[in-house]
Amino acid sequence: MYENKKEPMITAPVPGMGMTHEVGARPWQQPAQYKSVDEVAKFYIGQMQGDSFAEQTANILETKMPVTMIANAMQTTNVMNGIHSIDIGIMTLPIIMEMIMLVGDSAGIDYVTGLERNLDEEVADSAMAAAVSRIEDAQLKSQPKDEDDDTEPMMEEPDMEMEDEPQDVPTGLMTRRVS
Repeated sequence: MYENKKEPMITAPVPGMGMTHEVGARPWQQPAQYKSVDEVAKFYIGQMQGDSFAEQTANILETKMPVTMIANAMQTTNVMNGIHSIDIGIMTLPIIMEMIMLVGDSAGIDYVTGLERNLDEEVADSAMAAAVSRIEDAQLKSQPKDEDDDTEPMMEEPDMEMEDEPQDVPTGLMTRRVS
């Protein structure tokens, strides 16, 4: 019955088609402007030496926004703009954080680093985990053991052999796969 009908002609765009771009059309899909941690560190230090940066950073630090969030936002924005790769950005986070904390110290601001540990919560969490573990152990010991257990042992997945990748393919954390 279907053989007699013509194939439907679909001429409408695919949903979401207007939200896509060609591969390589975005700044983060191009080679980064700076390719080493030293170059990126110099870039950030140069950007952070201005008075306007110090004033804006001081205002943000007064709101108790963690230094880690500010530094991560800065490096993520520069990754999107093609300044450096995500790998280099993550490696330069400590440098960015130190510069932001220097601004906070210079302005006399009591800032939040985002690296603080709350030992009371950690102790409470570990005590709760230990209590749950003891309860689970007690429940397992109280259950009778069946000699005629019909459950099948779990099968291990076979190891998949990895094909050797060509040596001239770029590698890295965020490298696009090529097929």
